Amino acid sequence: MKLFHYKKLSAIPGIILICALLAACGSANTGSTGSTGSTGSTGGTTAGAAGKGCKKVGILLPESASSDRWENKDKPLLQQAIKAALPADAPAADYNNAQGDDTTQINQANSDLTKGDCILVVAAHDGKIAASIVAKAKASNVPVIAYDRLIQSKDLAYYVSFDNVKVGEIQGQYIVDHHKKGDNVVMINGSQTDNNAVLFKQGALNKLQPLFDSGELHKVYDQFTPDWDNDKARVEMDQALTAQKNNVQVAYVANDGMANSVIASLKAQKLAGKVPVTGQDATVAGLQNILEGNQGMTVYKAIPKEAAAVGDLVKAIYNGTATDSLTSGATTKTEDGGAIPSILETPVSVDKANIASTVIADGYVTKDQICKGVPAGTAGVC
Repeated sequence: MKLFHYKKLSAIPGIILICALLAACGSANTGSTGSTGSTGSTGGTTAGAAGKGCKKVGILLPESASSDRWENKDKPLLQQAIKAALPADAPAADYNNAQGDDTTQINQANSDLTKGDCILVVAAHDGKIAASIVAKAKASNVPVIAYDRLIQSKDLAYYVSFDNVKVGEIQGQYIVDHHKKGDNVVMINGSQTDNNAVLFKQGALNKLQPLFDSGELHKVYDQFTPDWDNDKARVEMDQALTAQKNNVQVAYVANDGMANSVIASLKAQKLAGKVPVTGQDATVAGLQNILEGNQGMTVYKAIPKEAAAVGDLVKAIYNGTATDSLTSGATTKTEDGGAIPSILETPVSVDKANIASTVIADGYVTKDQICKGVPAGTAGVC
């Protein structure tokens, strides 16, 4: 019996060696570069260093009703930037749009994680609710890049957007430069569930509040607009005009989509072109409204730069390299005490005077697009 036990024990070192060799072979085939971790069902990896070696990226955008930017600009530009950032054999990024529904966006994120996506790029429909996406991703060691809209989670990996307080300041400064003493001002803000809308309003008030306080201007209406809904913006402007018996001289409006609805309300009262209207996003419709004299300005946010910044981060995450040179030490605070490494691009004010030298010169829109239906010679552009 002793001999039997000795032979059984003597075989264990050989078994251990074989197992070690098999384990080494297995770990070499993770679908990643120089990293270890669990491999997703379609070849992604949640690496030991979160996202290192990741070839499968999920893009989640919030909606398409309030602005045409999400589908026509952000979607293709993000897809291109991420493709360029990863090796040629990486699959195309998974893409989803929540179409304004928080539950849908959460389900889309869960689906991406189940499929093995190991980096998520999320433009949140609701910045607070989307924190659950970050929590779920963190549990799978998947970094989340908050795109354009901040997600209120200290566990975010990165935040890529514009200086959104500056956006509001640009809008507010336009009103400062074009108002008359005693003007009544209507403020139609974006969705309060979007942190950007809060920052836009903050920036606008940085410029306007001193004039409100002094009585130089009078704020007669101030409303956040749920879901950035253009139709609701029309109702809001109708209400403001009715309450003031059309005694409104300035309309601060947070973006071009809502500005277009506000202009429709003004047209119905024969006030279009008489009331300066602000906007944002440099949409074709917004630029046409500017050319036609119905909108004063818009804010041009170079989405190609924003998307390219995401591509740079994805590349750095894949390679496991430092991102300090990309963020330049910038951080953004979250409500739960986070300080998120951030890339914040610079917004630009656009009006009749510089349409040609900004959005057209950059190739963001074409002259043919914005001059369609606009009389030749308008503003020296068409």
